[in-house]
Amino acid sequence: MASLQCSSYFLGTNFKKHNSSSIFRGYSPASFTKLSSLVSGQRFLLCSLSMNGCEADHKVPLGTVETRTLTTVTSPEDATERLMTAVSDLKSQPPPFSSGIVRLQVPIDQHIGAIDWLHAQNEILPRSFFSRRSDTGRPDLLQDLASQNESSDRNPVSVAGIGSAVFFRDLDPFSHDDWRSIRRFLSSKSPLIRAYGGLRFDPNGKIAVEWEHFGSFYFSVPQVEFDEFGGNSMLAATVAWDDGLSWTLENAIEALQETMLQVSSVIKRLRIESLGVSVVSKNHVPSKGAYYPAVKSALEIIKDKNSPLSKVVLARSSRIITDTDIDPIAWLARLQCEGQDAYQFCLQPPGAPAFIGNTPERLFHRKHLGVCSEALAATRPRGYSEVSDMEIERDLLTSPKDYLEFSIVRENIREKLKAICDRVIVKPQKTVRKLARVQHLYSQLAGKLRREDDEFDILTALHPTPAVCGCPVEEARLLIKQIESFDRGMYAGPVGFFGGGESEFSVGIRSALVEKGLGALIYAGTGIVSGSDPSSEWNELELKISQFTKSLEHEQVLQPIK
Repeated sequence: MASLQCSSYFLGTNFKKHNSSSIFRGYSPASFTKLSSLVSGQRFLLCSLSMNGCEADHKVPLGTVETRTLTTVTSPEDATERLMTAVSDLKSQPPPFSSGIVRLQVPIDQHIGAIDWLHAQNEILPRSFFSRRSDTGRPDLLQDLASQNESSDRNPVSVAGIGSAVFFRDLDPFSHDDWRSIRRFLSSKSPLIRAYGGLRFDPNGKIAVEWEHFGSFYFSVPQVEFDEFGGNSMLAATVAWDDGLSWTLENAIEALQETMLQVSSVIKRLRIESLGVSVVSKNHVPSKGAYYPAVKSALEIIKDKNSPLSKVVLARSSRIITDTDIDPIAWLARLQCEGQDAYQFCLQPPGAPAFIGNTPERLFHRKHLGVCSEALAATRPRGYSEVSDMEIERDLLTSPKDYLEFSIVRENIREKLKAICDRVIVKPQKTVRKLARVQHLYSQLAGKLRREDDEFDILTALHPTPAVCGCPVEEARLLIKQIESFDRGMYAGPVGFFGGGESEFSVGIRSALVEKGLGALIYAGTGIVSGSDPSSEWNELELKISQFTKSLEHEQVLQPIK
């Protein structure tokens, strides 16, 4: 059955089991867009109907999964017009299948930032953004594992999307059947048809109000997508349909046309000097007074000879109230300027706050049978000069406490990869990874999967890593549930995309939830191991959120020391 894109306004419902479209029976897609704006009480433009792919029978293959590439144009305006014509042609000459997904794409002979395009789209919801990390200077372990006959697909640097050709969401934890439902819409022959989204850190935890619209997991194949490449760009439109869900090709095309009419081709480069926003108040959960005893309690458990726990990651949620509303896309653009060595992302389902992040940490990257992950742990600030920066680096490399924290993460990931891979490479064993404001101990790990269908096993094996949870994982997760008094939501959860030829997920740290009129919730965590000091851990939390608070206010974009 068809589901409403905006069914999440009815909080607490199971998105699979409730057909909210009956509530709005009699409204056309156009009238529903207007109605949704009134329901939300905000000035977002909401895209119309779509289908929840989790409701379909994942065992039944789609009739077609295809990509059609049109001739290159010179501007976004020309690309939009060409896509509108192609969509009309698709409507007049429909594919002879009862289900399918078709991507229409137009190369643009001009380099345009995907985040600039997204900012121009008048806050159309749902929206998404994913920018890959630059790995310049690091060995490509996937290349070492690649077979000679494996293709090297051209990858976007950044992808922005609005609307939803098909989405996948539920309140129940992400399952193998849910993964197969997503894979049903993907193919290695259409590598840029991808489902962007994320999962909660704790799928079994109670969902707080601010995270309700995301469900236990949320993924979406955008209706309209802008891809940024190294020297040019691409605009794409995607339709997905399944008569078995009462969502026909005609329904899908009409919904896409409705979204296309809202697309703006007037794109201006975002200013990055300042957002002109001031923080009025800041409230931490837990407070400093509650955090110190929590760390001490965790240390007592770690030191107990009868406890298997060697590490636990305790997080903090910081509510900031600002003098004006925060533009999440403009804020993300500021973070992107400091974060060439990090992933940037934005997920915003209909009616939801925007979940944004600037995370340095990769959960995994799968390309065909090759998969790589990494260990990232222990934190120090950057120095104010090359000399002081090197002194801090040496201290980090020689610290027994920090090496313990790091080695727990690295060895845990190594063992998990061994369970699903024929062989595992670790290179280097330990080094320092330098970001704009902080530096960490770091190592890369890679292996060769026995089969591509092991991808679900990668996700469930690697998440959560000891870097964001602890070790052993289940003992750490239980302690986190006992100690932490807020819902992490998708903070520290997997955020990225599933694709036919490859998939890539970051770890959703260094992240914030941004909502109009309510400021933002900024999340950060620190690893507690034997030797941890509550005061030092609190200072580390302050250091980690400074990336967000300083970029939000009037500080200039920080240029890292080389």
